[in-house]
Amino acid sequence: MRITLLNPPFKGRFSRASRSPAVAKSGTLYFPIWLAYATGALEKAGFQVQLIDSPARGYSPDNTISLVKGFNPHLVVVDTTTPSIHSDLAISGAIKSTLPEAHLCLVGTHASVLPEEVLSECPSADSVARKEYDYTLRELAQNLAGGVGVDGVAGISYRREGKIIHNPDRKMIEDLDALPLVAEVYRRHLVVEDYFFAAARYPMSMMITGRGCPHRCIFCLYPQTFHGRRYRLRSAENVAEEFAYTAKELPQVREVVIEDDTFSANRERMRAIARLLIDAGNRLPWSANVRVNLDFETMVLLRACGCRLLIVGYEAGDSRILRNMHKGITLEQMEEFARSARRAGLLVHGCFMAGNPGEDRRTLSATLRLALKLSPDTAQFFPVMAYPGTEAYRWAEERGYLLADDFAQWCTPQGLHSTIIRTEHLTPDELVRFCDYARRIYYLRPRYLAYKLWQSLSRAEERRRNLKALRTFLRHLF
Repeated sequence: MRITLLNPPFKGRFSRASRSPAVAKSGTLYFPIWLAYATGALEKAGFQVQLIDSPARGYSPDNTISLVKGFNPHLVVVDTTTPSIHSDLAISGAIKSTLPEAHLCLVGTHASVLPEEVLSECPSADSVARKEYDYTLRELAQNLAGGVGVDGVAGISYRREGKIIHNPDRKMIEDLDALPLVAEVYRRHLVVEDYFFAAARYPMSMMITGRGCPHRCIFCLYPQTFHGRRYRLRSAENVAEEFAYTAKELPQVREVVIEDDTFSANRERMRAIARLLIDAGNRLPWSANVRVNLDFETMVLLRACGCRLLIVGYEAGDSRILRNMHKGITLEQMEEFARSARRAGLLVHGCFMAGNPGEDRRTLSATLRLALKLSPDTAQFFPVMAYPGTEAYRWAEERGYLLADDFAQWCTPQGLHSTIIRTEHLTPDELVRFCDYARRIYYLRPRYLAYKLWQSLSRAEERRRNLKALRTFLRHLF
């Protein structure tokens, strides 16, 4: 049985797997990591799989449909996001018209949260695989190959006699070690050089060492819509195995980005991974998403095993805003984290937000002052993006702060982020203007420019990263 998994085309280098899907001003483009994991699971089950990443390859809709048609799959799986949903469904309909006998299944955060609406809007779609879909697709494919219906497939929504049926949710995967290494899928199906993360050395690879996040941030997409609030872990040995595989089989990779929502949520396992990498003599730099409660001693251990960069959500410079977004951190922790990272010799990519509950001009100013004070190696400023299924979306919708109901307005005509919520005190335009202003103030400081010049001249790997990011970023900075 042949299966196509498709990251469909949409507005150029649209990063569909990002937590806020869009065309990134920095040029960042994520691997289609969830499609890749599902590809590995299906191949392990014996299916013949085609993985197409149209944004990475620059394929047009016609190119994409031609590739799918040439493979002649029995099952076609199409990824979806909120900003791209209308285009995703149009591509899906065109594929179904070309291959009417193929079963068409939609996946992704948007389809997971709104399966009824998506199936109603796209009569060409046969089903939706909700939430974590690796094994849902495997069972669906097995049933289709055996001529069995989809009635008993947990996690599936589908049509029957004109009605939309929602099967019970599938239990989340507990044994993540049983999934193939995603780096193996990259090597077989993708071109690593197509992908870019502005804070990482180029070319990079991405891996997930655990799914879910125990923290309660109201805006975060994947824990609320996809993987849940519990952090499920791969073993330290399995993670170290993927580092070794990447170093050997993907020798062009200059850094691994660990894309767990919060890699430091289980510090004991994180230290165990570090010790295994040290024992193995790991020379592959890596970066990861962490929280500001990470201690100095652990940072030193991470640095010793190859960690180069910590990605952290500082988010806001006002304690009340932090409480309103359920961030669970303090300003004092942020300052201690920044000092500890410098002492440990680690770079920091700091994330800052505008537009959480209670935001006003005073709190925005406090966030900019905090960013300048902490002075991470790189910083991003972005307005809150409220996606269906998140607490941020419900908060905005219930108070009348959600100013659009057409999901196409979740991005600009160019595919950039477009804010569609207001706060009690600020309009969407004011939130966007603040982010643009903060970005200019941050990056055009003489002290920062001098630091980046020194970094680029003294460290060849950092120079390559800085120049590649600069080429894209300058277009948006002014």
